[in-house]
Amino acid sequence: MLAAHPLWMIGTIPFVALLLLIALLPLTPRTAKWWHSNANKAIVALACAVATAVYLLATDTVAATTNALLHTLLEEYIPFITLLGSLFVIAGGISLRLGVRGTPAYNTAFLALGAIIASLLGTTGASVLLIRPLLEMNKHRRRVAHTVVFFIFAVSNIGGLLLPTGDPPLFLGYLRGIPFFWTLSLWAPWAFTLVLLLGAYFCIDQWMERGDTPVAQTLAPSPEPIPMRIEGCGNLLWLGGVLASVVLLVPGRPLVGTAWIVPAFAREGAMLALALVSLATTPSRVRISGGFSWAPIVEVAVLFVGIFVAMQVPLAVLAEGGASGRVTSPSAYFWATGFLSSFLDNAPTYLVFLTSASVDVTAATASHISLTDGRAIDAGILAAISLGAVFMGANTYIGNGPNFMVKAIAEESGVPMPSFFGYMGWAIAVLIPVFVLVSLVFCR
Repeated sequence: MLAAHPLWMIGTIPFVALLLLIALLPLTPRTAKWWHSNANKAIVALACAVATAVYLLATDTVAATTNALLHTLLEEYIPFITLLGSLFVIAGGISLRLGVRGTPAYNTAFLALGAIIASLLGTTGASVLLIRPLLEMNKHRRRVAHTVVFFIFAVSNIGGLLLPTGDPPLFLGYLRGIPFFWTLSLWAPWAFTLVLLLGAYFCIDQWMERGDTPVAQTLAPSPEPIPMRIEGCGNLLWLGGVLASVVLLVPGRPLVGTAWIVPAFAREGAMLALALVSLATTPSRVRISGGFSWAPIVEVAVLFVGIFVAMQVPLAVLAEGGASGRVTSPSAYFWATGFLSSFLDNAPTYLVFLTSASVDVTAATASHISLTDGRAIDAGILAAISLGAVFMGANTYIGNGPNFMVKAIAEESGVPMPSFFGYMGWAIAVLIPVFVLVSLVFCR
């Protein structure tokens, strides 16, 4: 058992090292130039993954280590990157121009709409679909990075709270027996958080707009109306197909209304097929006009293979050592789940706390929700765990898969995004005060 091993902290070094390298290498011109290459990112990520594998081999049997690594790569990483990749390719075939320029009012309304769409299409689907139109709306402005940061807050994370399709942790909860529409009961903290967040953004964007230098205003395009245009509409059908694949094609479970058991990788095969159909049916000029590039998804793929492998030791220690510990109140669950979701993948973190907080169904009360494994969880604690996992994935670039992808797309479009620590500074200044209020109001 990792938690009982006297050298378990050594096993966390590759994960911590990878986080530090992601944060520190872009900070100086020389290292930033080296880090810009996705090949070099792959070298760093694979080195940390190999170091983790070596540690696992030293503390467990070859068979157990092999099984653990195969599980991580085949059942966690491949579904993760297949979903992100298919949505990236399909949404990249949609060229959307809204016919408006990015003013504080329009930008705020756009973020609000994106937060609603995030619960329907998922945070990943909404992020890939909407980030390029947002950048297009604001291409006449010099200061855009703060808008992308708030887009990650609202659309890539917080907006996905209302349905299990919105964020992977909630979908895993649905698979564990939580009713599909139970998450709609979280509408109050969802709306409360977004109102505060978007109110803060509107004020900041007004200040940023006034702060644009005369040179930037002079260089900006003339304020002529931009015609509204959408191309590649057929890809909306393929996006719906990906969403249906996630909900219906759950490996090992019967397809709804049939006795057919969904085989392994049927879901991923369907998503890849839809992505290939999108590539084949979308004219290349549509992707070019939308600024499509493979670099952002390649960057996410190479970095997250290292993250997924390296985070296995911290997650295993957390699970074996008892995730709850002294965590008993909804507020404590909110902060514990949220803090770990900021740095570890929020889906397995959610499952660890969901399992540790559950009780045998015979001990359940009217306030408990039954799970499929014969256990039950208090609805208030479940709400706190759900809020922490979904909301605080926004605290860092690696807290949720779409975060890093949005950052990469923005940088590919010429927007100088904050560093790893710079982004965390925004999160600490804006999100943490809001989360304190969420904890006080909704997690008592």
